[in-house]
Amino acid sequence: MVIALRDEDGFADIRSYAAIGDGRTVALVSLDGSIDWYPTPDLDSTPAFARLLDAGEGFLALAPTAEFTVERRYADGSNVLETTYTTATGTVRVTDSLNTGVAGRLPWGELARRVDGVTGRVEMAWCVTPGTCFGSASPWLDNGPEHPVLRIDAVGLGVLGIDHGLKTPEGRSVEGAFTTSAGSRHLVAVVSTHGEPLPLPDPRTIDDGVDRTIRNWQAWSDNFAYDGDYRHAVLRSALTLKLLLHSPSGSIAAAATTSLPESAAGGKNWDYRYAWVRDTAYTLHSLTRAGLREEVHGAASWMLKNLRSQGSDLQVFTHLNGSIPEGTRRPDATGWRNNGPVVDGNPAAGQLQLGVFGDVFDIVWQYVQAGHVLDPATMRQLADLADLTCDVWQRRDAGMWELPEERHYVTSKLGCWNALRCAVLLAEHGQLQGPVQRWSAERDRIRDWVHEHGWSEERQSYIWYPGTTELDASILLHAISGFDTGPRMSSTIDALREELGAGPLLYRYSGMQDEEATFVACAYWAVSALVAVGRRDEAVDLMEELLPLANDVGIMSEMIEPSDNSFMGNIPQGLSHLALIVAALSISGKS
Repeated sequence: MVIALRDEDGFADIRSYAAIGDGRTVALVSLDGSIDWYPTPDLDSTPAFARLLDAGEGFLALAPTAEFTVERRYADGSNVLETTYTTATGTVRVTDSLNTGVAGRLPWGELARRVDGVTGRVEMAWCVTPGTCFGSASPWLDNGPEHPVLRIDAVGLGVLGIDHGLKTPEGRSVEGAFTTSAGSRHLVAVVSTHGEPLPLPDPRTIDDGVDRTIRNWQAWSDNFAYDGDYRHAVLRSALTLKLLLHSPSGSIAAAATTSLPESAAGGKNWDYRYAWVRDTAYTLHSLTRAGLREEVHGAASWMLKNLRSQGSDLQVFTHLNGSIPEGTRRPDATGWRNNGPVVDGNPAAGQLQLGVFGDVFDIVWQYVQAGHVLDPATMRQLADLADLTCDVWQRRDAGMWELPEERHYVTSKLGCWNALRCAVLLAEHGQLQGPVQRWSAERDRIRDWVHEHGWSEERQSYIWYPGTTELDASILLHAISGFDTGPRMSSTIDALREELGAGPLLYRYSGMQDEEATFVACAYWAVSALVAVGRRDEAVDLMEELLPLANDVGIMSEMIEPSDNSFMGNIPQGLSHLALIVAALSISGKS
């Protein structure tokens, strides 16, 4: 692959980024060898390197000084990235790892960039240049006794290496250069802490940590029990989701970034570094069926404890540590390709989204189906929530797409239908006590309401909300849930693909063709829905068209612009990878 150039302002294509992580945070590595996004210590911390969103906000570059071509892959079964650069004089391999420890996550951040000479000689240069945390701090150089240290507010970054050609540090960056030869080994590493002392390990220990980290990831992948169709793509998506699991809490981030625009026209920039109940439910749906136990228990337990503290006032999403978000701010940054705003926080906090009731009960039902049992406090809370669902489903809400105008969105009602369906199933399995007859009766009332008010004879499709003929692709989720797998859902799929389709891709709902790119998850939901209504051959054909739209290492963003397949929106986007896994499970008959 010939290297894609950055634009004149220094921004790379979103498609060019690969992700690495350690169970606490995620770094993004571009095709040209620059780490342009690295929040520390946590995924939702302010990033020390943020050139992704502002050309002046810091990076860690490492690449040949001469023109090169590039190929890259993840080490088998891992989230450790291997990039091979070929120049006119030789070939070099760079291995990028956020190292993990002997017993799991390290108590500090350890970003390792190993360089191996493969053939010939290649001149390499590197630079560690922190940003200003979006104008909130000024970085400074604090030379240690053996290794330079960069500090930004409470973050300390120790720069270490092996035969890395360190130049005398000055200013607010640390640089170096070296030349590889066949069989040579070099290392550039950044060790980080936040508000605590900074350990500076022997660089050879860090180098050894790269191999240990690969083994740790491979041990995890060896326990991945899926053996159906598209196993490579499913494992890669599962590994990507694993990057979004916040190991200190058990929560799951929706994406690793904020403010990457959904449209080249700008304006639709959101922060997805939060734990959504909806995304947690979909994650557990996928990981449970892939035979993963620890992540399922950790995420389910965290979510249920968090919800218990909220009582009946269910939050759509929270911080990764469980705290409730309060407001948003807009740092003084340009945004990707000067397409702002940059947003810290999400205005959807505090919205009424009825689908969250279905998501909560879906999490619990999947957990119980996996052979686990609920505790008495959770059972009491769920009974209260089922009672509340019986009343609240009749209200208008912001819908799954978190819109400012509240309406009687059909898929919101179906979220409540699913909540009560699961509540009845839990009661039948002895995992819930309460007025089951009321739950089942109200479940059936919601079903009847949707059949009467959510269907258009004219469109031969389920519609977005009563009184409209506009369509909403999220209805596809309720082929997957089992609400309707008959002729009505089948004709709805056709209507959606006719109006919202762009090749194999789908826009979220009517009118979005003029406002944003296609939503990747919707297209994979269509695959699962086609299987659910008995059109498996079409589902396979659609799946085969969609899989090549991931980038060169299998990472997917939130959206794809269908005119040129460029990535838009935050990356890696959990919902996109979740939908791929469910689609593969559906085709394989394992959903």
